[in-house]
Amino acid sequence: MPLPRRALPLLATSLGASLAAPAIAQTARTIRFVVPWPPGGLNDLIARAFNDRVSRLMGVTIVNDFKPGAGGRIGVAEVARAAPDGLTIGMGNLGPLTIFPNLYRDMPFDVARDLAPITMFAASPLVLVVNNDLPVRSVADLIALALARPGRLNYASIGVGTAQHLIFEMFRAQEGIAMEHIPYRGNTDSLIAILQSDVQAMFETLPSLLVPIADGKVRPIAVTTPERVPSLPQVPTLKEAGLDMEVTTWYAVIAPARTPENVLATLYAAYTEVSRTAEMQRFLAEQGLIYAANTRTEFAARIVAETARWGRIIRERGISV
Repeated sequence: MPLPRRALPLLATSLGASLAAPAIAQTARTIRFVVPWPPGGLNDLIARAFNDRVSRLMGVTIVNDFKPGAGGRIGVAEVARAAPDGLTIGMGNLGPLTIFPNLYRDMPFDVARDLAPITMFAASPLVLVVNNDLPVRSVADLIALALARPGRLNYASIGVGTAQHLIFEMFRAQEGIAMEHIPYRGNTDSLIAILQSDVQAMFETLPSLLVPIADGKVRPIAVTTPERVPSLPQVPTLKEAGLDMEVTTWYAVIAPARTPENVLATLYAAYTEVSRTAEMQRFLAEQGLIYAANTRTEFAARIVAETARWGRIIRERGISV
């Protein structure tokens, strides 16, 4: 259950006290927040926006520590290996926590054993967009065209095993269409590809597509959330289009396993409080992000359920890296 606003000052004091073991007494007011991505991107922007406000709310200093590499696995492993004293927490994302455990044999951490999920504080819808030259105005149009031209249409992703790849595999499997997968190194390359007609369609996160959509460079035909998103009110959901599919990429707070319960409760309360402020809601909307209220139990259950779903898709579609 979310903790009331009046409890936060007491909890912040409790956090400081719980961290003040003799060996770390001098650093007990500083928390290291590991960002498993390079500085300068959306993950950086989100981490700074939240942590600046959480720092003020809790009366502690939160330092963002960037540990990029291996699709986020290096940074998450850093959190998993840290002492469970509340002084090291970090960002968790869909790929490292739910998809990659099904793809890689040499995972440097075990999500269930080594990590404590705290809360998902932001999420990004995926948007299905098509090339402007394509005679497609809806999901039904895309399905009909793909069925009429089997194997002649390409779709892009930002890499094998990413959410953008796997949701298109779900789409292909459900509709029985044949389209060729073209993986790119990142969303900049995949966007260039669709603008140049090298590919005809792709799913991508809304923040990455806000400007191209606003400029009319790509055509959005569906979003992957249960309801339409405020940034694209005219674009229907996949469910409205008759597809039983729902996917969001997300940004979350994680801690090492065995972190004390009172510390986890304090962090959950603080990040949840900040997420619900009007200021943060405006920030999320400006970035094309949303906040879905979740308890610690609900977030942990989501990780388990999504891990199972991605594992099933990966096995059924024979996806490997």
